[in-house]
Amino acid sequence: MLSARSLFQEILDNDEAFRLFCSIAAGGEAQGGWENGRIAALVPASERELAPKISRHGADEDKHGRIFNALLKKRGLEPVAVPPETDYTMLLERRGIGLAHEKLKADRPLTVRDVITYLAHSRVTEQRACEQMLMLRKYFADHPDVGRAVLVISRDEDNHLAYTHEELLRFAAAGQARFIHTTLRECALAEIRIHRDVSLAVMARMARILGWSAARSALLAAGIHAMYAYERLVGWRRMVTLEMPRRRNALGGPATPAPEVA
Repeated sequence: MLSARSLFQEILDNDEAFRLFCSIAAGGEAQGGWENGRIAALVPASERELAPKISRHGADEDKHGRIFNALLKKRGLEPVAVPPETDYTMLLERRGIGLAHEKLKADRPLTVRDVITYLAHSRVTEQRACEQMLMLRKYFADHPDVGRAVLVISRDEDNHLAYTHEELLRFAAAGQARFIHTTLRECALAEIRIHRDVSLAVMARMARILGWSAARSALLAAGIHAMYAYERLVGWRRMVTLEMPRRRNALGGPATPAPEVA
């Protein structure tokens, strides 16, 4: 039977598939850690109070990368190079979503609108991350090998999403509502396309590793396309709404250390 649980269980049970999955995840988290670190260093003077939260966000992403690498090490596996067509963060950056790496590599302070662009990008991508980790938490929170890692990462992603809601609402109240809405919509529509393309690329790689039949691969591809059609029609709206989170100041403290997950 095809289900998210059965598909991930197949990946978990196969060393090569698990190696690819963790390598892709670790690469994306490391990239996010670097980006947040640079943004924190370049925050404009008027928003310096935001810098520690951005640094905390980056530290969490770095931690997640270490967790995925630790899971590989536990099974005696080495990371593999991330195939370009599966590199979610790189593909988003190439589409002009978020802040360009050229800007982050420079030493010029960012503008307030740059910070809002970063937060909008994070609001959209953290929505995706939270949903994916919620699914894994539902099925694998008690798994002896990956359960603790799933719980830690899921909690952090929830905090990241709460933080972006709160900060974007603060900027909206300061007169930036129209720019925020436009930027969120642009990010969301681009993200759902990139997510579709990356999902198809990862599925094709997993199909070869796991020996899926052509019929099964076609069925999974049809499901990915159907999800994209839904998101393109109405689903993207969940990524652009803003509401004050129950947990305020979610990134107001120091990053928690990575637990011993492997």
